[in-house]
Amino acid sequence: MEWLSTHSLLPVIQLAITPLILISGMGALMLTITGRMGRIVDRTRSLAGQVRVATGEDRRHLDDQLEIMWRRARLIRRAVTFLGLSMLVACLLVVTIFGGALLGRDFGVVLLALFAASVLLLIAALVAFLQDIYVSLHALRLEVDRARRP
Repeated sequence: MEWLSTHSLLPVIQLAITPLILISGMGALMLTITGRMGRIVDRTRSLAGQVRVATGEDRRHLDDQLEIMWRRARLIRRAVTFLGLSMLVACLLVVTIFGGALLGRDFGVVLLALFAASVLLLIAALVAFLQDIYVSLHALRLEVDRARRP
């Protein structure tokens, strides 16, 4: 069992560290994004309660805010989905690294494809996250403009 020696496994473990660090960073981002999702859900429930009793211009404003919240929820759901998939692909990358070492096979192309897929999914998650930030600032702008009206 020469392939199970510390000397032969050390390069494999070193190779697997990069995706594990990537997963760790994505986990921190996932906490941030799911925290935003919780705030969106809470704000939406609050607005929905206010819409039930509002009339006229107040109701239109609250309806607009609810529409923005729904758009933000969809963006955050997309970000969480892409980020979760990115983490899953990174985990598959680690499994493939160890599988290649155990089987004595070269999965170089598969490793590159998995790493690229993980990074592309991470980019997609970040784009959706940034879109949510811009939409939330638009909602804030509407609130500020409404508050400043005489």
